[in-house]
Amino acid sequence: MSDHLITGPVRAFLACLVVFLLLPQPSGLAVESPEAESRNTLFLGGQLLVASSNMGDPRFAKTVIYMVYHDQTGALGLIVNKAYGSGPMDKFLKGFHIEADNINGEIRIHYGGPVATGSAFVLHTADYNGPGTRVVDRRMAMTTEMSVLKAIAEGNGPRRSLFALGYSGWGAGQLESEIARGDWFSAPADEKLIFDEDLDSKWEKASGKAGLKL
Repeated sequence: MSDHLITGPVRAFLACLVVFLLLPQPSGLAVESPEAESRNTLFLGGQLLVASSNMGDPRFAKTVIYMVYHDQTGALGLIVNKAYGSGPMDKFLKGFHIEADNINGEIRIHYGGPVATGSAFVLHTADYNGPGTRVVDRRMAMTTEMSVLKAIAEGNGPRRSLFALGYSGWGAGQLESEIARGDWFSAPADEKLIFDEDLDSKWEKASGKAGLKL
């Protein structure tokens, strides 16, 4: 999706996202420990899920998903190469009643996936850990409380972050079936790629990093 300034209904919608204060935690949201990952290499928490060129679901065509967790109960991730648009960071923060007089730049609102599109998620580097933060590994984490926006405004937030609405989720065994069908490849997570501003190139770059079909 091409970027555009957030105006009208979109800005009003974002300003009214009070659900961000009390987001429910997706069931089964758990970080795979290194020990668990070594026992089952098919668990993809902390990796990239890359749609194959044969992906039949248009919602996921040419998507790159950072996997927050994946275990026997299911999986959850955030699409990192699709966006609704972008707008001034100060106006965005003021919509959440956060003082932002000295904040410059813009914020991009990403499309995290088709599930719970009214819920907000911040994917970020693991140098920030606050209320509502789920640490994925030593490099990445995800936060679901507004405190991270306040930290960003005060200069105490994560080094890099990505704001998304909605997430991509799978029930027990569902993702494994899609992988077996050839819908997805896995690739090592790459901070530079995850936070790259050039959304149009992410799928091609991630595809180049993908290994053999799982």
